Amino acid sequence: MKSITIEHTSTSYNHAQQSSMGMDRQIKKEKIPAKVILLSGIILLIGLSIVIYYIVGNSFFQQTLQIDRNRLKLAKVKNDIFEDFIPVRASVAPLKTVFLDAVQGGRVEEILVEDGATVKKHQALLKLSNSDLQLSVMSTESRVMEQLNVMRDQELRLEQNRLNHKNALVELDYSIRRLTREIRRKKELLINTHLSRSDYDDMVDELRYNQEKRNITTESQASDEKLMTEQLKFLKEKNNSMEQNLAYARKSLQDLTVRAPVTGSLSGFDMQIGQNVSRGLRIGQVSIPNEFKLVTNIDEYYLDRIVLDQRAYFDRAGQKYQLRIAKIYPDIRNGQFQVDLKPIGDTPADLRRGQNIQLKLILGNANKALLVPNGQFFQDTGGNWIFVISEDGSEAYKRKIRLGQRNNRFIEVLAGLEPNEEVIVSSYSTYKEMDRIKLN
Repeated sequence: MKSITIEHTSTSYNHAQQSSMGMDRQIKKEKIPAKVILLSGIILLIGLSIVIYYIVGNSFFQQTLQIDRNRLKLAKVKNDIFEDFIPVRASVAPLKTVFLDAVQGGRVEEILVEDGATVKKHQALLKLSNSDLQLSVMSTESRVMEQLNVMRDQELRLEQNRLNHKNALVELDYSIRRLTREIRRKKELLINTHLSRSDYDDMVDELRYNQEKRNITTESQASDEKLMTEQLKFLKEKNNSMEQNLAYARKSLQDLTVRAPVTGSLSGFDMQIGQNVSRGLRIGQVSIPNEFKLVTNIDEYYLDRIVLDQRAYFDRAGQKYQLRIAKIYPDIRNGQFQVDLKPIGDTPADLRRGQNIQLKLILGNANKALLVPNGQFFQDTGGNWIFVISEDGSEAYKRKIRLGQRNNRFIEVLAGLEPNEEVIVSSYSTYKEMDRIKLN
């Protein structure tokens, strides 16, 4: 190796002295080991391979896969009638349900029917006992009867007073008529001096007294009659009110026997002998027989497309039955909302409460469209692309598409596919990252 001489010069005395005393040194250039060069080359080659793998590997390796044709579900794109509906599963429920509540509380003494039985209107279902209520009713009845007796006594006294006034007027009228006749006769005797003046004046005074007394008695009778009429009216109203209270008290005892409000099927009636039932407690319900509705839950995605009177139908025993949406519940629970459907026309005779029925809920009118069968591919691709089979059937490749409405059988194709093209409609979960698929 060539030597390199380095000279140190300085105007300083010390540096000059050191330079004269020392001697020249040689610096040798170190050689890089062959192992380091080999290792660096290997690392560079690996890095370059990784870059090439990620840049072009997808085009030549990962995006092409060979699959057995029999493992795939293939279908052809075709023009056909598209029915805009969604399949829903509905349960049969009674159209009308009357709730059964305990009007009076008490202890269960006797159960007359079993849960699930068919009952008739006013049929006795349950007997309760309530000693406090019975004592209260007896006390109320006693007070009412006492007040009714008091009112009847008052009515009797008023009637007797009216009769006394009437009797007094009869006596006074009789006296007035008698005195009037006497005075007329005595007046002639007075003129002929056969009667003293004082006796005559006494008779005239007595007549005047009776006349004035009659006037006072008439006024008193009119006043008493008016007061009696008002009192009798008040007493009759109070009497009616008391009798109604008595009837209500007696009905409270009758309410201890729970009866069916309507004819129908009894359900939710779970009573035990000796059980204490509080007032107002719901003890069951009665459903009207042979009148049903269907209740279903629909995904909230369709909330804006569901309206009242929208039609649905189902097939049973080869016959088609139609229904209409009668009520929409706006509450969203677990991503679904509830809908009630009522039958249009007849319903199957064998429908039972709680039975499940598969319905087709119509969302729009049927029209002709380009259709692809509904399959698992839609969940994997979101309907944005699909694998299309080549003309020779040897491979399938990705193609962007645009889809529209869908039902459980078909999806409307808006763009990206042509009639009679064959596509893969099965799941893409294992090869959705591929661009091409070789078919064996």
